[in-house]
Amino acid sequence: MRFVSAFLKQAAGIFETACEARGENCDWAILVNAEGGIYMMPASGWATEPLRLHAGARTAYRVSRRDGEVEVEARSGGESCSLRRESAKGRLAIGFDLPQYITT
Repeated sequence: MRFVSAFLKQAAGIFETACEARGENCDWAILVNAEGGIYMMPASGWATEPLRLHAGARTAYRVSRRDGEVEVEARSGGESCSLRRESAKGRLAIGFDLPQYITT
């Protein structure tokens, strides 16, 4: 049986939503305080952990979207993760969308 923490499930949900969203570039933080209250603020110029500490948040999710690339960085006490999707244009330019074969 595999265990996935609530923290990682929440980060994955935020990432999925950010990937589906259309619109302009953004850099936002979603902060969760000790009582479970959620608030958002611009994250430009902040790294995730210093932002979490400065805001006194239990958990911080930083959502960045630039030119089709999406990244969610998350921190909560001893847990952290980073989820990233490159733009289709960037992947094609470096060949990740092409099949890769290993021959022996």
